Amino acid sequence: MKKIIVDCERMKYLNTGLYHYCLQLGLHIKKAASVQDNLSFYVPKPLTGVFGDNVNYILQNSLQKFWLPSLNKHHVWHGTFQNSHYLPVLNKNIKVVLSIHDLNFLYEDKSEAKKQKHLKSLQKNINRSDAIVCVSEFSKNDVISNCKVGNKPLHVVYNGSNNLQQGSLTGTSYKPTTRFLFSIGSVNRKKNFHVLLPLLQKNSDMELVIAGRRDDEDYITYLNESAQNLGVGDQVRMLGAISEFEKSWYYNNCYAFAFPSLAEGFGLPVTEAMSVGKPLFLSDRTALPEIGQDVAFYFDDFKADKMQEVFKNGMHQYKKENMAPAIRERGHHFSWEKAANAYLQIYHTV
Repeated sequence: MKKIIVDCERMKYLNTGLYHYCLQLGLHIKKAASVQDNLSFYVPKPLTGVFGDNVNYILQNSLQKFWLPSLNKHHVWHGTFQNSHYLPVLNKNIKVVLSIHDLNFLYEDKSEAKKQKHLKSLQKNINRSDAIVCVSEFSKNDVISNCKVGNKPLHVVYNGSNNLQQGSLTGTSYKPTTRFLFSIGSVNRKKNFHVLLPLLQKNSDMELVIAGRRDDEDYITYLNESAQNLGVGDQVRMLGAISEFEKSWYYNNCYAFAFPSLAEGFGLPVTEAMSVGKPLFLSDRTALPEIGQDVAFYFDDFKADKMQEVFKNGMHQYKKENMAPAIRERGHHFSWEKAANAYLQIYHTV
C-alpha cells in the first residue's frame, strides 16, 4: 500500500488558480486511485471534508512551517506549490513530488536581488524533491535554464480544464446589456488588463468585464484612471471575486475572451474559455502560445492600433471559419483525469 499526502494548503486562498488546481486535481486523484493507494489531504481546517469521505485529512496550521506533524509510515508527499513552506524537510524517508507552475517572477518588474531570492527559495525545494512536475513545456524549460535539477526526474503534466457549471447570475450580479469582452484573474500588473482599454474606443458598443481577486490596489487605480483618460470609463466593469455559477455565465455569454497576461506557466482561464468555444485573444508571452496553439489569436504588440488589427481580423476569421468546434476540441486536450493518472503514476515511481 502506498500512503500518499497531497498538500492542498494553498486552498486557503479562495477563488484563485491554485485553489481550483488543488480542488480539481485532488478530486480526480481520489477518483482514479486504486485500493492500494491510501490518500491523505493536507488542508486548512475549514476545508475538512472538501474531498469527500474515504480519505484522510491532515489539518494545516502556520506553526507547521517549522515542524510538520508526524509523517511516519507515509511514502509520498506531493507539494502542489513550488514555494511551499510545508515540505517534510526533517523526514528524509518520505519521497517528495514537487509541482512547479511557473517562474513568473523572472518576467515581472522586480529587482535582480528579488529574482535571485525567489530562485534561491525554489532551489531549496527542488533540492528536497525526488521528482519534479511542470505544468507546461515552457515552465519545464524555464526550470532547466534557471535551476539545478541534476538527475531528478522532470515531468510535464498539463492541468485539466475545469468543467463549467450551468451558468447563472443572481439579483446582485452585474449583467451586461451589450456585447462584452471577458477576462479573469487576480487583478495585478502582470495580468496587463489595461492594454485592452483602447479596444473599447474602437468598439463603443462593447464593454470589458474583468473578474478576479483585487490583488494590487495601485494597479486597480491605474486601470480606472486610464479608462477615464481614454473616455471608456463607463465601458469597464471590475467584478472582484465571483462564484462558479457567475463565472460560467460570463464565459458562455461573452463576445470574446481576452487574456493579455505577461507571464503564465499554463493559463487555466484559457482552457475554460476553450470549453465553450469562445474566440481567444491572448498575449504571445510565456506559456500561452503553447496552450492556445492555432485556435487562438495573439497580441505580439500592445500598441493600440496593432491590437485593434488583431482583434478585428481575429473576429472575422473566427466567424468565417466557424472556429468554435476546433476551439472546443483543443480544450479536450486538457483533462483532469489525464493529469490525475499521470500524478498517480509518478507517485508510484519515486
